[in-house]
Amino acid sequence: MKTPVKIELPPCGARVLLHACCAPCSGAIVEALVEGGVRPVIFYSNSNIYPLEEYSRRCNECIRYAHKWGLEIVADEYDHEAWREVASKLADEPERGTRCLECFKFRLLRAAEYASANGFDYLATTLASSRWKSLEQVDEAGRWACEKVSGVTWWAQNWRKGGLQERRNEIIKEENFYNQLYCGCEFSSRNP
Repeated sequence: MKTPVKIELPPCGARVLLHACCAPCSGAIVEALVEGGVRPVIFYSNSNIYPLEEYSRRCNECIRYAHKWGLEIVADEYDHEAWREVASKLADEPERGTRCLECFKFRLLRAAEYASANGFDYLATTLASSRWKSLEQVDEAGRWACEKVSGVTWWAQNWRKGGLQERRNEIIKEENFYNQLYCGCEFSSRNP
């Protein structure tokens, strides 16, 4: 039986860019948005993921799920070296430390820039669905990124509430998603 989900939606007709970190985190969010009448464009921007094979595997899962819903998905340029310039000086930080905040800022700024350049009203991210991530850091990074561009509003959401966490787990099984055990960066895989 499908878990019922309840979320607050943006105003009717608003264009939403949804930054996606992976298919498992995106599943229930995408389903709830589409069923609520919002057809987001999915923006896959995750230069933190290493190695490239891992990045590609996660990207392909997002593409597969977006196509299931008939949604557009944009894969940002994979620029691991630019991401490393930001994160390597924080390599010894624990998960949920400063490295994660800077990683979120890096990825969400790229998403905000894309949103601004392409006429989106709102930016949201699936990063806020993972129980391994700090909601406060995700929100801080999203607000910061949207302040750097014009015309885009940060749509802060706790995607763990309203039945979404339960539905997320159901969709992972239903879709047989590849469900990774670390965030993707080489530092998180050695510093859990």
